[in-house]
Parts: sequence; C-alpha cells; structure tokens
Amino acid sequence: MGANHSREDLELSDSEEYEEETEKEDEEEEEEDYHDAKDKSSERRPKTPSSVDEVEARLKALKLKYPSSTQTPNLKNPVKLYLHIGGNTPVAKWVLSDKLTSYSFIKSAQIEQQGDDEDEEEEEEEQEGEDSWWVLKVGSKIRVRVTPEIQLKTFCDQRRVDFVANGVWAMKFFTNEDYKGFVAKFQDCLFENTYGYESNEENKVKVYGKDFIGWANPQAADDSMWEDAEDTLFKSPEPKTPTPASRGGQDLREEFEEAANGGIQSLALGALDNSFLVGESGIQVVKNFAHGIQGKGVCVNFDYKKGGSGLVHSTPKKALLMRAETNMLLMSPMMDSGKPHTTGLHQLDIETGKVVTEWRFGKDGTDITMRDIANDSKGAQLDPTGSTFLGLDDNRLCRWDMRDRKGIVQDIANASTPVLNWTQGHQFSRGTNFQCFASTGDGSIVVGSLDGKIRLYSSSSMRQAKTAFPGLGSPITHVDVTFDGKWILGTTDTYLILICTLFTDKDGRAKTGFAGRMGNRISAPRLLKLNPLDSHLAGVNNKFRNAQFSWVTENGKQERHLVATVGKFSVIWNFQQVKNGSHECYRNQEGLKSCYCYKIVLKDDSIVDSRFMHEKFAVTDSPEAPLVIATPLKVSSFSISSRR
Repeated sequence: MGANHSREDLELSDSEEYEEETEKEDEEEEEEDYHDAKDKSSERRPKTPSSVDEVEARLKALKLKYPSSTQTPNLKNPVKLYLHIGGNTPVAKWVLSDKLTSYSFIKSAQIEQQGDDEDEEEEEEEQEGEDSWWVLKVGSKIRVRVTPEIQLKTFCDQRRVDFVANGVWAMKFFTNEDYKGFVAKFQDCLFENTYGYESNEENKVKVYGKDFIGWANPQAADDSMWEDAEDTLFKSPEPKTPTPASRGGQDLREEFEEAANGGIQSLALGALDNSFLVGESGIQVVKNFAHGIQGKGVCVNFDYKKGGSGLVHSTPKKALLMRAETNMLLMSPMMDSGKPHTTGLHQLDIETGKVVTEWRFGKDGTDITMRDIANDSKGAQLDPTGSTFLGLDDNRLCRWDMRDRKGIVQDIANASTPVLNWTQGHQFSRGTNFQCFASTGDGSIVVGSLDGKIRLYSSSSMRQAKTAFPGLGSPITHVDVTFDGKWILGTTDTYLILICTLFTDKDGRAKTGFAGRMGNRISAPRLLKLNPLDSHLAGVNNKFRNAQFSWVTENGKQERHLVATVGKFSVIWNFQQVKNGSHECYRNQEGLKSCYCYKIVLKDDSIVDSRFMHEKFAVTDSPEAPLVIATPLKVSSFSISSRR
C-alpha cells in the first residue's frame, strides 16, 4: 500500500545514454569543471537538480553543445527530449535523451516506427484515407498515434509536456509560442482521430451540440455550478504549502487482510450485518465491522449449475442484493459476438443458501437478453418488500418484476422456468449501444454508452432521456451517480469523467438534468487521470474499471471519495478536492481541468473490485467508511484517518 507521490520533479540527470561514445569523454571532463564550480557555490544548493528548469541550468553549466533556451534553434518544431528511467524505485530519474530534436504531426496509416530517418518532411509522410490517423513523431525515437492512451500531461509554466509511448517521456519547448502551438495541434489531431472530423468550430458543434460547446472550449464554459454545489460543511482546510504526500489530506491504514476461498469474481457489499464474496466455489459470507470486513467462517456453496431451464451457467459476474439483503440475484453474462449477454438469472435465498428460482427474461412471449442489472435506487437493497429491479441491454432499458401480473410471487415449482414480468421500459430501435447504468436515491437512471454519451432518465419515464451528455468519444464502461443525482462519474479505459448535472431553470430554480432539460448553462466536465508514469507502471493492458462514489443512502449525506481500479492499483480521489476549482492541481493546465491528486493502494495481484462500505460504518476518527479491496485470492480493508 502507498500514497501517490508526484514524480514529475524527480531528480534529473544529464547522463546521455543515447549519445555517441565519442561525446562521453568530453562530457566527463565538463562534469569535473561543473563540480569544481559547484564546490564554490552555496552549501544550500542541491547536489542534483529536482526539476526540468534546474536540469537546464546544470546543462548550461556543463557547456553542452546545443543552443541555449534564450535562442531559437534553426530547426522546425525544436524540442529537448527526456526519458524517465527507474520506474517507482529510489533510483528513478529523468535522463536527457536528445539535446535537440524536433517533433511533427503526420497523417499516416503506419503507426509503428519504421526506420530512423528524421529528415522526412511532414507533407511527404502524410497518407490520406479512411485508415489513416494523426501520429506524433519525435525524432527517430517516438512514433505514436494521437489518442487518450498516451496520457499527455501539460505544464504550461515549464513549457513542457509528459506522455507515454513505450516509456515515459518529457518534451521541453524553447518558447511559449512553441509550447502553445504543440498543445493546440495535439488537441486538433486528437479531435480528428476520435471523431473523424477536422477540428473546427462547425464540427465541434456537430459533435457536442451547441448547448455543450463548453466541453470543447472549457475556457468559455460556465463553471459556477461547480462552485455552488460545493458543500462547505465537509470541506477540510488544505495545508498552506501542499506537498505530494499530503495532497489527499488523509492517511490510508490497512485494517484487515485475509485469504478468501479463491477465485473471487465479484464483491457484494451489504449495508447491514454481512457482505459477500462471489467466487468459483460459492459465496463466502463476511462480517461488516467499523474498520472493514472479516471472514465469518461461513461459505454458501450453492449449486447453481443444476436445473433444466436451459440457462447458460458459469461463475456469476454480477451479484445484486435485495429484500433487506436476504436475497441475491446472480447473473452470468456470456460473451456473444464480443458482447456480454444472458437470457436469465438465479435468485439465491441467503438465509437457506439455496437457489430458489431461475428466472428468464422475456417480453411479449419471446426470450430476450440483458447485459446488466441494478437496484431500483441507491437504497433499494434495504427494502424488505422489494420485488423489482432494473435491466439493461444494448438497446433496452426496463424494470423487471418478480411477481406475475396478478401479483403472485412465482417460484421454481413451475414446470418451466418462470419468466420475469416486464413492467416498464423501452426497447429502442437501434444505435443506443448501452453499456452500463446506475440509479439515484429517488430512482432516476443514468446510462453510459459505447459512443461515450451519458443519458439521464427520470424515475417516471424510460422512453426519452431528459438530458444526453455528448461524452468525449471514449466508450463508457461503468457509470455511477451520487444519491442526490447532482454528480455523475463515468469510467473509460484511460480516464474518469466527472459531470455536474445541476442547472438553473427559467424560473431561477436549481434542478438536476434528471428533472429537466439543462439548456445551455452546462458546466464543462472534469477528468480524473493517472499521471503518465503511474499509467505506464499500471501496464499497457490495464484499464480503469468500476469507478464509483463512496456509498450513502440518505438525503443530506455527502459522498466524500471516489475510487477506481487499474490493474493492481486501487486509486482514490478526495471528492471535495476534485470539485474545488482553485485547487493547485488545476493550475497551469490546458483544456478540460484534470485532477492528478490521488492516493494509490498497490496489491500483489490484479484487483477484482474496490468499493467503500456504507457510510454508517465510518467511525468518529475517520471521514469515510472503510475501503474494501478484493483480489482473486484475498480481501483487504483500509480505513481513512484524518490528519491531526
């Protein structure tokens, strides 16, 4: 376990491992001259530089043979290129990779580097066509497609950008104009690669809509709702001089860790006495405590593979608690044409440990499929009489009822598998490509789509969305919403998107986008990202998963944190800090505000899920309920303690 530390200003080395051997001897002599001069300087001067600006001063002292930063090199798009080495170890540092090189944006169908020729002109390399993309080329060492995956991070005050391309790189520009020109061109290329349109005002309106143009031009967006929505009751003062280790303002402490029965597939947290680990061998019951969850010594081994329903059986990937947490719905989506779908689910009676019903999804006498299920509302699992739940498929949004049309509860005694009653919903013709959904405290529904759109439905209608946010082009793989419906958190592979749904209607009343159309007073979203180094350390194939708010089920309660999983990382953000537009993390940024202030919990194995327990388990010395992290073989609980 460990908190995230900023590694952007690690000690920088002028060691040039990529230079010719013939230059190394000269550099060693110049290094001696530098140390002689350094010995005569103030003792307070650090032995090694700790920022890009300091490495510039050191390189000047070494009299290396490249133009000074006060001169403009006679080269198109000149930059200095640095490489980060050492990962997250004590010897991690930046090294100078190229004293002077250049970058270019080229349109090409060839993404991977082919050869070391740096002299190819941009016009000669451009390849128009449906399969061509904008590519960033830096000297002979970097050639990468312009996508969110490169995790570009800007440092306006340092004229610098960091990014990931088979390693972690930094480019330093010679003038502010050079820096601004690069960032503007990068954003244009990213827009075209994402949407397939040239980046201009007309096409931005086409993509985002005139009401959401602030998403494309954040500087013009109305951010007043972000500030109005801040709940000062929960706002904790930040240190006057924030340091990387204190950015969260709180400490994580591991309370419990224990081995599970093995093969954990999903985590079902309860708000009452117990929580549940769903695995290959059954469901393990654990006890809820104020400092986390611990094994209770009980494992419900349910034999869900029996039965003549014809349902496809496998280890459940989704577990939904119902009826005051005495029942559980188990769903096992199977991949069909690359998409997860299932034709039914199992209902488990937790008190007896038996599957009491196998349900089929049907409408108008025809079996249909679902890709996800959810509770009717944030606190619906606590209702002892609950019999309905929500269902989602690619082009369907509905509510299912476990009672038949005459109000009689069906059971497995019937000769055929009972069919759930479609009580409300809509089957869209095509094109919605729904991926995930969640519900608010009052039963309003947010749905994320493959094209990045996020739709808001009121609790009374599933036919037409009250508000449809355009997204930023990346598929929404998971979505969550606060109890009061004011904030939405969408998960994409490379970033999280936080959206404020508040707006003021024509009568001056504050509403959310679930209750009415938001018009043109729509705030720009904020992004939550890993810095380039952490993104690189997480691994190429590790993506953000299952970002969610901490868990409250009452009006007047406030979610305090956000958590997401990336490979072996569990990443935690302070919600109030993310909302604070004046926070130091947002200074000197370009484009949408992106928050990089987080804490990381590192586990030994890939994480299955990370979730906060119900807020009632928060103790007096903690601002938050414990965080539970499950890997296939272990489950751990962490408390968040306020600093004194």
